[in-house]
Amino acid sequence: MIARPGTVAVIGAGVTGVTTAYQLLKRGFDVTLFERNRHAAMETSLGNGGQISASNAEVWNSWANVSKGIRWMLTKDAPLLVGPYPSFHKISWMTSFLRAIPSYEKNTIRTVELALAARDALLGMAADEGIDFNLEKRGILHFYETKAEFEAAARVSELLAKGGLTRLPVTTEEISAIEPTLKGVGYAGFYTESDFTGDIHKFTTGLADAAEAQGATLQFETDILDVASTDAGMRVDFGVEGAKDSAIFDRVVICAGVMSKKLARRLGENVNIYPVKGYSITVNLNDEKAQNAAPWVSLLDDKAKIVTSRLGKDRFRVAGTAELSGYNRDIRQARIEPLVKWCNRHFPEMSTRSVVPWSGLRPMMPNMLPRVGPGKDPRVLFNTGHGHLGWTLSAATACMVADMAQKQAA
Repeated sequence: MIARPGTVAVIGAGVTGVTTAYQLLKRGFDVTLFERNRHAAMETSLGNGGQISASNAEVWNSWANVSKGIRWMLTKDAPLLVGPYPSFHKISWMTSFLRAIPSYEKNTIRTVELALAARDALLGMAADEGIDFNLEKRGILHFYETKAEFEAAARVSELLAKGGLTRLPVTTEEISAIEPTLKGVGYAGFYTESDFTGDIHKFTTGLADAAEAQGATLQFETDILDVASTDAGMRVDFGVEGAKDSAIFDRVVICAGVMSKKLARRLGENVNIYPVKGYSITVNLNDEKAQNAAPWVSLLDDKAKIVTSRLGKDRFRVAGTAELSGYNRDIRQARIEPLVKWCNRHFPEMSTRSVVPWSGLRPMMPNMLPRVGPGKDPRVLFNTGHGHLGWTLSAATACMVADMAQKQAA
């Protein structure tokens, strides 16, 4: 009999935690997946923009974005909104964000490389487990209103190419041919045929079901009270319906999204994740006219910072904006209205009478790269801080962390 390589607790059942648990399971580990919600993928992995977008891998650390953020501070519907109230966490995060500006090019290239590796891994998991997640392999179309915006994007395309990605420049006529329903394009665009879209929630819940069927323990509706290093192993203290319990594991993987910072602190680690709030709307396409008027090709409006995905015949997802305002998850109408108005402008024949709003907190590191790898105690592994690219990158980082654990156990 071949000995199993050990026990692992994975904390967090968003897309990052579930893909990590699945990859560990495939390598023979005995996996327990902890989640405070009743189901997998109920927070940031519930209603995102749907894009698997290597073409959107440019990190945000640039003086141009800093300038925009300052100009938009008092504009309620701005694409990037920095709350006016200071906190030590926000100030320390923003200071580190500024320090990462010199690494803009290197970090963008690294993000592209991770995104390209993640594509095959994600599609492989979905194919192996027969998961239907509204996959649409129609590419992603970026469009720009002015020549200056297009030329800036062309410089980004050159940088993405260094990481292995090709974005094709397209004219307004070519944009109309790629996505005929789109109106009011402006100057020109870029098209990445190799990118694709899908429903992150359906994928993650499907993969969680597959992991459970293959032997993983799903410990849901469970609050993590503490994580500690002991001589016997990694102790996880948790609570279920008011009752407290604990268990010892050979390893712990932190995939807890915006709560990763708190858990890391208990282990003597500084993982400077900030919760960057994003919003989305899901437009219900309730009749044939609305369905015909909505796009199938995924879009990215760089000026408005809005992305879209078609999730099957009767749903259209529109997501965007970034808000630095702490851990508040409230849905603010001033942040939803621009998404609806954007739909009305670019798809005037599509009804927006039935719209479901959502907000989620993206776990973002100041250098825009996820924290992947061991902590001070090598029995602790981190796979967190993917920001707005968790859906795009998580399949790759899950494989990386699982490989690290396997190497440790060898």
